[in-house]
Amino acid sequence: MSGLVKPFAALRPRAERAADVIAPPYDVVSTAEARALVEGRPSSFLHISRPEIDLPTNTSPYADEVYARGAVNLRRLRDSGVLMREETPSYYVYRMMAAGREQTGVACVGSVAAYDANRIRRHELTRPDKENDRVRNIATLNAQTGPVLCAYRANATLRDIIGEYAAGTPTLEAVGPNDVSHSVWRVGDEVRVERLSAALERLDVLYIADGHHRAAAAARVARERRERDARDASSQSFLLVAFPHDEMQILDYNRVVRDAHGFSSQDLLARIRDSFDVEPVDFAVAPAEPETFGLFIADRWYRLRIRPALVPRGDPVASLDVSLLQDRLLAPILGIGDPRTDPRIDFVGGVRGLSELEQRVRSGSAEIAFSMHATRMEQLMAVADANRLMPPKSTWFEPKLADGLLTHVLD
Repeated sequence: MSGLVKPFAALRPRAERAADVIAPPYDVVSTAEARALVEGRPSSFLHISRPEIDLPTNTSPYADEVYARGAVNLRRLRDSGVLMREETPSYYVYRMMAAGREQTGVACVGSVAAYDANRIRRHELTRPDKENDRVRNIATLNAQTGPVLCAYRANATLRDIIGEYAAGTPTLEAVGPNDVSHSVWRVGDEVRVERLSAALERLDVLYIADGHHRAAAAARVARERRERDARDASSQSFLLVAFPHDEMQILDYNRVVRDAHGFSSQDLLARIRDSFDVEPVDFAVAPAEPETFGLFIADRWYRLRIRPALVPRGDPVASLDVSLLQDRLLAPILGIGDPRTDPRIDFVGGVRGLSELEQRVRSGSAEIAFSMHATRMEQLMAVADANRLMPPKSTWFEPKLADGLLTHVLD
């Protein structure tokens, strides 16, 4: 069995500069949003993860000068002492707290060999353009700056060890976007490192929850560098933070459709009744249980329940709510063939609330909105264990890991 994870010597902010550096993940903000977020914040990590913000507004985010500017900005933060490099490999206990709930895991580097052997398991396809972007980002920075969010099946041993190591004053502490508090404790003592290594290595697998493009790009860089120099060990791992599955939160990932495919609202409801029970209601529908959906059309909410006989319960992918909606309504009735590429469909993370769905329809940018019950962690793990893929936009994890607090340098 290949090694799963190991400690690493992180590049990180000095404790007093963590709040200046912390940034949202590069892929949850647009260029315009990133420009606004860095106003008055010259040390924000967005200058490294979204360096097009420091170039003219018409600059493509994939231009050569963008990647080069990111490397210059990273070097500036290192040279100025905002960022510092640990001297010895360490683990980092990582806690996120938001809205009265918390999740505590371990930041480390995962083995690319374990990823290739499916011991670090994925459940999504990647898009070539996004993967290529991350490859160029890693290669130019000579570092992995965005951690991959992972899960492991919760166990008491790790919970006890992590709880013990998360005592005392954190090494780093900062409040990030959406008022999420991020706390990091460095675990560098040799005895503690060995104890945590042994507990982590006993895990059968890790599951990638969010960050498939980061992981795939790191694996590509690892293969390219291995072919050039077999001694390049640091590139054979990638940055991740792993949490117990029962502490992770998946929010609903809702759908909006631009038009009703030529149907009137009443004709559409009649077609939907072939597979769903349809109930008009006087409130916004946040489905409280699986196999239930909300529908907003013509300024009215409806609750949909798929007929139980239509649910293929033995299939971990086809039985997902996102699959049931796609296979029984979006494709056969509304003509949405491939939701990855069809411009008529868009996706709205549950963090934006049901009011966002209503706004999209009332503004005319969409004619129909569907609210979803959130995918469960057990479903995600079952799909990954079956070596299957989730449909697109199946999960929206909250809270998000921050960029900038921990970076894996490829020495």
